[in-house]
Amino acid sequence: MTSTSNPRDLRAELESLTTEAFRPDLADIDRLPTLEIARLMNGEDAKVAGAVAARLPEIAAAIDAVAQRMGRGGRLVYAGAGTAGRLGVLDASECPPTFNTDPSRVVGLIAGGPGAVVTSVEGAEDSRELARADLEPLGLTPDDTVVGISASGRTPYAIGAVEHARDRGCLTVGLSCNPGSPLAAAAEHGIEIVVGPELLTGSTRLKAGTAQKLVLNMLSTITMIRLGKTYGNLMVDVRASNDKLRARSHRIVALATGAGDEEIERALAATDGEVKNAILTILADVDGPTAARLLEESGGHLRAALEARP
Repeated sequence: MTSTSNPRDLRAELESLTTEAFRPDLADIDRLPTLEIARLMNGEDAKVAGAVAARLPEIAAAIDAVAQRMGRGGRLVYAGAGTAGRLGVLDASECPPTFNTDPSRVVGLIAGGPGAVVTSVEGAEDSRELARADLEPLGLTPDDTVVGISASGRTPYAIGAVEHARDRGCLTVGLSCNPGSPLAAAAEHGIEIVVGPELLTGSTRLKAGTAQKLVLNMLSTITMIRLGKTYGNLMVDVRASNDKLRARSHRIVALATGAGDEEIERALAATDGEVKNAILTILADVDGPTAARLLEESGGHLRAALEARP
């Protein structure tokens, strides 16, 4: 199923999608009290976690494949249009401050370019060619992963991104919210989170958007856990770029080591503020350069570095 220039065919295609279905039981929602509308909306949102839970095996398989490639130096690239594209850009932009990743390691592409994050770009989502043009400068390799994101599962931009990536030998993931979607079929790992019709007909920034956000949270977060970016449930690769994050860095070292404030400040000073290194200097009783060497030899995994200490 692809985009078509025939309006009648396109209408028929949309009518067949779960995400576009009309709910007669909500036809008078605008006449209800605000509290009742809020209750209805909250009830709809409560269904999303269950829909995600039904696809956890597929999500986990995709994460393991992504982590394997990123462990070899590959990148994670999201591609989508509209809300789906914005969610990909959001997830990618949060990885550097959270996990101290280079901005080039997790990339978010949105149909229409960066300006489309805040302003709709008409027609951008309808172009497979635009997706290929956006991906071409990245110089994709087989170690890279491209995740096409589309609530409908039929957006040409997302499908085009996945098809281009497969041609380059990349790992591909198709994330959608309709069963039997062309996007899932085009990808090596198809993940279809079927949340049902929206409270407002076709407004897929609602349940579908929430579902996609939950899955993207899992893709990036669990991949980073697999890559050693955490120690237990502590963000030991956090980048301390402001006062709040510097305070968080201090607290993370305290939670990981139980050390006092003065010892923690000395450790952070000796490691140029690198939380993971500071923890290692305290727990392994080594100096800053030794901590850096042990972490490099262990591929950045703090637990492995602790086991390899002299």
